[in-house]
Amino acid sequence: MKIGLYFGTFNPIHIGHMIIANHMAEHSDLDQIWMVVTPHNPLKQKNTLLNDYQRLHMVTLATEDYPKIKPSDIEFKLPQPNYTVNTLAHLIEKYPQHEFSLIMGEDNLKSFHKWKNYEYILQHHDIYVYPRISESTHSETSSALNHTRIHKIDAPIVEISSTFIRENIKNKKNVAALLPHKVWDYLDHNNFYKK
Repeated sequence: MKIGLYFGTFNPIHIGHMIIANHMAEHSDLDQIWMVVTPHNPLKQKNTLLNDYQRLHMVTLATEDYPKIKPSDIEFKLPQPNYTVNTLAHLIEKYPQHEFSLIMGEDNLKSFHKWKNYEYILQHHDIYVYPRISESTHSETSSALNHTRIHKIDAPIVEISSTFIRENIKNKKNVAALLPHKVWDYLDHNNFYKK
């Protein structure tokens, strides 16, 4: 089975994440999308994150009506901070029957050369790239996209950020339309991000 790994802190998961995941599930050769909840992204400050299991629970709520999209806590058991190359090695060992690919935004592709062992990842795994609105030049992206393992997917451009949602909840704005219904209910019920 071809599995697309969509990594994120999902703090919180929102409709933008779900639109991308569902588009990849329906319009690429991937059989399943695993939403990999990252306990600690080396590039993000940990104190802004909800508890790992609260974020996993939100991903579970968001994906339960989508048979091709699954929540994954695979990184919870791995050493911190998490590096994608280590997670891939662990998954290959645990699920030798599957083929794993990465899903990332165009913006992440531009900094991909800074990732730990990025050449190894590119040699052994396909990368599915969805478009993002960004300021950098088109030629930068097109040169990065020329690798045979990199596939640009013509997915909808969704510019919603978890940061925007958290800030608006804190400022008592209604952001229910930006979140899967069950996720909004869970956040609201638990007063998350309100302080």
